[in-house]
Amino acid sequence: MKVVGIGSVGTRCLVGLFFSAEGHPLLLQFKEANASVLAPYAGPSVYENQGQRIVEGQRLMQASSDIFLGWTHGRLGYHFFGRQLRDMKLSAPIEGSPPKMLNNYAKLCGLTLARAHAKSGDAALISGYLGKTDTFDEAIGDFALAYADQNERDHAALVAAVKAGRVEALVEENL
Repeated sequence: MKVVGIGSVGTRCLVGLFFSAEGHPLLLQFKEANASVLAPYAGPSVYENQGQRIVEGQRLMQASSDIFLGWTHGRLGYHFFGRQLRDMKLSAPIEGSPPKMLNNYAKLCGLTLARAHAKSGDAALISGYLGKTDTFDEAIGDFALAYADQNERDHAALVAAVKAGRVEALVEENL
């Protein structure tokens, strides 16, 4: 049993080891799929199987999907989605990176997220919703600046708490 993210807490996760006729191994992971936390606000899923909901969303958002990605349900009624068990996530060590590198990394993350979301919606509908003004752009910019200001305030409060001895922190030099 392992928990790798908040979406996995308290859910069933199984690993299956399968062999081809030639003896080649294949590890598949089956994760329990519950209703979306957005269902109370956005309405129930159009998919009867919550695993299918997740799989269809992943196929929509990902540039290239796992050929073993699929869904099923158990005898007790639990919904699952399955995928090949291998960690294909990519990350970059950003700790201590110079500002220019952080800026480029943030742009890459933003482009990746924008690409995924661009695939998930009706472009004409979204464009019509946003309109021809810069109201949405300004709102996103204002939110980003307010969020950055809040982060600075939170960091200052943390530094003050460490200095006052209310919070213990390990400070590494040369970061």
